[in-house]
Amino acid sequence: MRHEFTTAAGLPPEPDAAAAGLSPGGACVVRLTDVVKTYKVGSVSVPALNGVGFGIARNSLSMIVGPSGSGKTTLLNIIGCLDTPTSGKLEVNGEDVATLTDNALSDFRARNVGFIFQNFNLIPVLSAFENVEYPLLMLGQKAAQRRSAALEILDAVGLADLRDRRPNELSGGQKQRVAIARALVKKPQFVLADEPTANLDSQNGAAIVALMRQMQVQLQTTFIVSTHDPQLMTHAEETFRIRDGKLVNHVSGGAES
Repeated sequence: MRHEFTTAAGLPPEPDAAAAGLSPGGACVVRLTDVVKTYKVGSVSVPALNGVGFGIARNSLSMIVGPSGSGKTTLLNIIGCLDTPTSGKLEVNGEDVATLTDNALSDFRARNVGFIFQNFNLIPVLSAFENVEYPLLMLGQKAAQRRSAALEILDAVGLADLRDRRPNELSGGQKQRVAIARALVKKPQFVLADEPTANLDSQNGAAIVALMRQMQVQLQTTFIVSTHDPQLMTHAEETFRIRDGKLVNHVSGGAES
């Protein structure tokens, strides 16, 4: 188990942080406080999250683990500002996102959150370069800035020579490298990765794990990963286990599957 960064990002722990399910240290990029999410199905209320609270330290690799139906996906959607809690609070970089209008929230998400999906979600008619450039285009950056940033991050993930290939000309591992580059190119506050190794064989999965760790250290960014992959779990600096919509365990370091 590797620890290039301490779990507290080198800061002293807050009082009772472990008891509250919070990452140690005051430099949390994401903090959830008593988050509840309930869905309405007809006249029936279906609880998905029940009082979840923890913080994720800046510049860390944190894992959210748990069985299917535990609430992981709902939790990731809330952290990623794709959904809102029924009650409770989500703060990103110290800002309460509930205070933002819908348009402001969309802009906030576009600038501050990168996404990596297990199915890659690349645009098939665009090249690797164009897929990576696309988030910057949406942010209104000038062409020269977009080109420089996209080429730099493609080189960092080892795909500079394949930048003109479309997704159907890339292997699964190469597609996920493009997806990682796309998530990182805008230099977000954090990256959410939903089962990033699920559709890869063990060799490509190991390579993607190593790349994410390399990017986390090299770019001083935060990865928040939902996974069932034992290999990926061993690289965690913080592990949060969710079951039945509740945080049932929080440990520093990796977790057993």
